[in-house]
Amino acid sequence: MKHLKYKLTHNWHLMRLLRLGLGIVAGIQSIQMLDFLSGIVALVLLYQAISDTGCCGSAGCAPVNRSQAPESNRVSYQEIK
Repeated sequence: MKHLKYKLTHNWHLMRLLRLGLGIVAGIQSIQMLDFLSGIVALVLLYQAISDTGCCGSAGCAPVNRSQAPESNRVSYQEIK
């Protein structure tokens, strides 16, 4: 429970606030228009804002640090003269 409270109260950045705002607006719009699809969009955006995840998951789109890649994934080059 402590972890959830910490996650909800810390690390709020621009994209997380934007998802929260868009989720609230889409939720209000879905209630006013009785639209099921925008309600689903609102729930997805609110879930992403609350759990601090994006479309790719937590840091799913981050670039890979090549210096920490395993030796088997490294490409070796040989100069041809």
